[in-house]
Amino acid sequence: MEPGETVNASLLKFVLLGLPLLLTGCQNPNTYYWGHYENLVYVMYVKPDKVPLPLQVQTLEEDLHKAEAAHKPVPPGFHAHLGYLYYQTGKPELARQEFEDEKARFPESAVLMDRLLANVTKK
Repeated sequence: MEPGETVNASLLKFVLLGLPLLLTGCQNPNTYYWGHYENLVYVMYVKPDKVPLPLQVQTLEEDLHKAEAAHKPVPPGFHAHLGYLYYQTGKPELARQEFEDEKARFPESAVLMDRLLANVTKK
């Protein structure tokens, strides 16, 4: 507080200077582009006949393009799920690419992705 300044003026100055910092700290930036991923995982396990596999693949491919356009990464599991859908629809090469991509982006998934890659190679 400067000489001659009242408590109310000091408080006002603090609020005006501190408020932008507080509001910035309250923002919750979404790191990933989720698109329809969560809904499709839910549908696949809870209501598997509700959305046909080719439509799920198309939806995730569109989400992937939107994520790239927005310069945002897709969440962990996205490429693995898309790879699994490719595998289910008879596209093992695309499945392999997605499993490799998941492994590269999220190294903690390497053990699972290696198993899935081994299964794709066997068939």
